[in-house]
Amino acid sequence: MRKIIKLLFLSLVFLSCENNDDKSLDKQADWKSRKSDITNFNDYIQGKTYLPVYSHIYHIHEHKTFDLTITISIRNVSMTDSVYILKADYYNTVGMNVRRYLKDPIFLQPLETVEIIIEDRDMEGGSGANFIFDWAVENDKNPPLFEAVMISPYEQQGLAFSTRGVIIFE
Repeated sequence: MRKIIKLLFLSLVFLSCENNDDKSLDKQADWKSRKSDITNFNDYIQGKTYLPVYSHIYHIHEHKTFDLTITISIRNVSMTDSVYILKADYYNTVGMNVRRYLKDPIFLQPLETVEIIIEDRDMEGGSGANFIFDWAVENDKNPPLFEAVMISPYEQQGLAFSTRGVIIFE
């Protein structure tokens, strides 16, 4: 079992070392093809989700950090209905909007997952970064699931942890 976990971790490390200077969405062309034809979501159930993420965490003291690669996973958990993501905004530690990821609403088919990758050298978010997602569904049985996995493969220590989004009721 330890060998399998170690192999999975090394695979993640290898994949996170890809050189890609584009700070926008991975597979941007694929996201453009997901553009929703629906422009008015008034008849849909709409929600907002907060997802905490970490560009880095502190190690030993406040001046030494582990830089983290962030994988945001947006999941449609419905087996029958599409989910619409209306906004995906990235905020830094002091609450300033760092980046808007969507120009237009997109859709996810049943059981589909899409990802946003933030590379370890992207420090704009900081230790208190977060995403706010606006979304719409046809029924309230299965709202989308938002998760983040943060990894740091530096030195001889590996570090990985995850967070899960919470629905905002405003």
